[in-house]
Amino acid sequence: MMTGQPILILKEGTKRETGKDAMKNNIQAAIAIADAVRSTLGPRGMDKMLVDSLGDVVITNDGVTIMKEIEVEHPAAKMIVEVAKTQDTEVGDGTTTAVMLAGELLKQAQTLLDQNVHPTVISSGYRMASEKAKEILEKMSMKISENDDEVLIKIAKTALGSKSASMSKDLLAKISVDAVKKIVENLDGKKIADLNNVQIIKKQGGSIDDTQIIEGVIVDKEKAHPDMPQVVKKAKIALLNAALEIKKPEIDTNIQIRDPTMIHSFLQEEEKMLREMVDKVAATGANVVISQKGIDDMAQHFLAKKGIYAARRVKKSDMEKLEKATGAKIVMNLDDLTANDLGFADKVEEVKIGDDHLTFVTGCKNPKAVSILIRGGTEHVVDEIERSIQDSLHVVAKAIEDGKIVVGAGAAATEIALGLREYASTVGGREQLAIEKFADAMEIVPRTLSENAGLDPIDLIIDLRKAHKEGKKTYGVDVFSGKVADMYEQGVIEPIRVGQQAIDSATEAAVMILRIDDVVASKGGGGSKPPEKKPEESESSD
Repeated sequence: MMTGQPILILKEGTKRETGKDAMKNNIQAAIAIADAVRSTLGPRGMDKMLVDSLGDVVITNDGVTIMKEIEVEHPAAKMIVEVAKTQDTEVGDGTTTAVMLAGELLKQAQTLLDQNVHPTVISSGYRMASEKAKEILEKMSMKISENDDEVLIKIAKTALGSKSASMSKDLLAKISVDAVKKIVENLDGKKIADLNNVQIIKKQGGSIDDTQIIEGVIVDKEKAHPDMPQVVKKAKIALLNAALEIKKPEIDTNIQIRDPTMIHSFLQEEEKMLREMVDKVAATGANVVISQKGIDDMAQHFLAKKGIYAARRVKKSDMEKLEKATGAKIVMNLDDLTANDLGFADKVEEVKIGDDHLTFVTGCKNPKAVSILIRGGTEHVVDEIERSIQDSLHVVAKAIEDGKIVVGAGAAATEIALGLREYASTVGGREQLAIEKFADAMEIVPRTLSENAGLDPIDLIIDLRKAHKEGKKTYGVDVFSGKVADMYEQGVIEPIRVGQQAIDSATEAAVMILRIDDVVASKGGGGSKPPEKKPEESESSD
């Protein structure tokens, strides 16, 4: 240092930003990513067309799909993408709301940072506000039971209302509720709806209205042999995780054949072994065999002669669903198969849909696994319907598990904002400023719903605040009439967990970004500048 030589600590090409510059860039990047999905919120939200490097097209307004498909480089923006993914994993819906809220919390924090409020004070205030917000949400929630079909259908319709599937939301909502109710199980006094037990099969063709629920399982495989029966009624089903084939020796062997009759005896022995395998299956009374592994051509022939329907190389996940739906046990060794291991279904049949042949296992007595067959005019439509149904299944499942719901359309957000402003005045100190900013950020939901519907957000928010001060807790933005209205009466409701998770993940992401005052980016490790729009990029996809 005495000679004026700089001490190099970081690698050549490493970028470093500290203090307010680092914070500002991180906040700008997070806001930019939140703004990308803002226009998709609500029934009047628009879709995005995402084209990847291979030219594959995805058309969606599902927040988490947009976040996953766009290739984000900025490290702070990646944290906002994680908010969407967490929301999707935990609740399945509300991803756009969570991302928008995280962006708005940071935007509001920026004004406090400009007034020299310390980031840790803002973080502390945001955490206090987050806990209070969840408390307010809990107070305004309403209880429901799993038998309240009318409310559950309204919850599913709310999730579907902003999707392109909204034109068929009555049908899809009913399918979602029926599917979830079939798979609900009571474990230690708690209701659990494991959506892994709902199988979704997509087949292009027909229209959305041809989508149907199957009380059983659809196996995406055809019968193994053309001579096997097309339909088996009163099916007794054997599930095998064992191959109906002759095993190859585990070590290399050489067999010298000196006599042509030896080949014949080899083939006869192989045929005899396969026949014995098929006889073992038939002896249990099984008339349907579904195997996770292969079935030899000769074994297929013997099964067909005995009138047994067989499908081979079925996915493990499908086998597990068949086990739940039919009551069968998956058998690992053919010698262990008994009549007690068989499952039952009214009908097993091969059905042709488009160019594909599928095996339908239907009419199970107490199916704890069901299937939804999605149809649609184009591949993009079918994919978006699948995303929509996934969202509606998740919200119905969470509503049944938690037994609590809140009103959507900005009603809950406005009530939280009102409660937080009252709470802020009791806190005092600089944290009060952060709590008030958190309340302002909550109003991004009704504001965005208004903007997306082409309404005046200022007038609507004033009307909303007035209604909530008068105790009308269920009043929200009616995007169709352009006024505030009782959204509980209009059936805009969602599980309490959607709001709780959105508040949690948005607050945690915002606090984490606010506490960063130094960004050290190694060469090629993503910059700290917010993403800039290229001139050639078109806004038409919004």
